[in-house]
Amino acid sequence: MAAIIYSTVPSYWLVVHSRARRWAREGGRRLSRIGPLWPLLWLLMAGITWYWRMVPLYHRTWSWIPGGLLIVSGLAIYWFAGQGFSWKQVLGYAELEPHRYEQKLQAGGIRARLRHPYYLGHLCELAGWCAGSGLAVVYGMTGFAILTGYFMVQAEERELELRLGDEYRRYRQRTAAMFPGIW
Repeated sequence: MAAIIYSTVPSYWLVVHSRARRWAREGGRRLSRIGPLWPLLWLLMAGITWYWRMVPLYHRTWSWIPGGLLIVSGLAIYWFAGQGFSWKQVLGYAELEPHRYEQKLQAGGIRARLRHPYYLGHLCELAGWCAGSGLAVVYGMTGFAILTGYFMVQAEERELELRLGDEYRRYRQRTAAMFPGIW
């Protein structure tokens, strides 16, 4: 279930970020309509992957050691990412209702080292579930998340650049996307 939830994050946000300007023009009225889209993506992913849900690539109890470390790392990254970042920011209110919420670049804390800490947290979580479970379906969902995540990050980068302008362009030049030290 965790892999289903984490693997659909990028596809949900791809929908949000690719239409953020349009929804902002509509005054954020669509926010209540797009929120239920994510649980629908969970059901779709569960339906697509149900047949393969128990197909192992390997089965080793010790594989939960690196898997658990990755999951804990993901949770730690989420904790650091949440410092100075409200739930309304995480849920995209600033993108969808810019007239009601401050349009401000958050570049302190963990964001001084990487632009998308939540996505790195998701990746660590998925990698942990892959390593620990050894299930082919989790590896497949992780591949799906990486593919859709690439396009989602591109859409988010464009949207942030349009919304925050030169300040974001400068931030992007000096800060790694998800892996500190790798541009």
